[in-house]
Amino acid sequence: MEPSPLVRPRSFVVRGRKTEAQQRAIDELWPTFGLEFDGSPLDLDAAFGRTAPRVVEIGFGNGENLLTLAERHPDRDFLGIEVHGAGIGRVLGAMRDRGLRNIRIVRHDAVEVFDRGLAAGSVDEILIFFPDPWPKARHHRRRLVQPEVVRLLVRALAPEGVLRLATDWEPYAEHMIEVLDAEPALVNQAGADRFVPRPDDRPVTKFERRGERLGHAIFDLEYRPAR
Repeated sequence: MEPSPLVRPRSFVVRGRKTEAQQRAIDELWPTFGLEFDGSPLDLDAAFGRTAPRVVEIGFGNGENLLTLAERHPDRDFLGIEVHGAGIGRVLGAMRDRGLRNIRIVRHDAVEVFDRGLAAGSVDEILIFFPDPWPKARHHRRRLVQPEVVRLLVRALAPEGVLRLATDWEPYAEHMIEVLDAEPALVNQAGADRFVPRPDDRPVTKFERRGERLGHAIFDLEYRPAR
C-alpha cells in the first residue's frame, strides 16, 4: 500500500533572492542534476545512472556539507532536498566548477518527498544538520523533527542505515533527543538521552562557525534502525 500524503505545518519559509550567477547555474544545470518531484516515487538508479550507497541531506542550505561530502566520497550518491533557490544555484554552480556528478537535487518539501518519493529501505544515510529551530513556543509544531516525520525517515532507511543530526540550539537538541529516543524503531548510538561526539567526517560549515562565535554549543545525534 502506498503511503498517504502527510498533512502538517511546513517546517520552512522560502526566503532570499538568487544572484544572476545562481540563476544561470539553475537554467543551465537543472535539466541534468535536478529531479522534478510530482508526488510519484523517484527512480534514483535512473537519476544517477548507477546503484550506489545513497545519502540524503534534508535542507542543505548553501550546500557546504553536501558538496564536501560528495567530493570526498565519489563512490556514494547524494540527494539534496532544499526549497531555497539561492542554495540550489550555488550548489549547481559549485558542482560544475568541481566536476562533481554524484549529486542530484529535489526542490520540494522534504516531508512530502519522504512520504511519497522514496522507497522503503532505499536510503543508507539521512543527514539533518542545523534545521530551523523555530524557537518560539507557538511555532514548535513547525519543527522538522516530529514523531510522524521520524517514522517516514525510519521507513526510508536501509536496515544498516544511519540517521545523523546536528543543531546549535540547545532547546531544539533536547526536543530532538526526546522525539528520537521515543521512536522504538531507532537506537541512539550514544545511549538514551545522550549525544554523540562530533563526527570527524562532518564538515564544519559557515553556519556552524557562526553559532560557535555566538557561544552556542553544538549537539550531534546518531541513530540506527533497531534490530
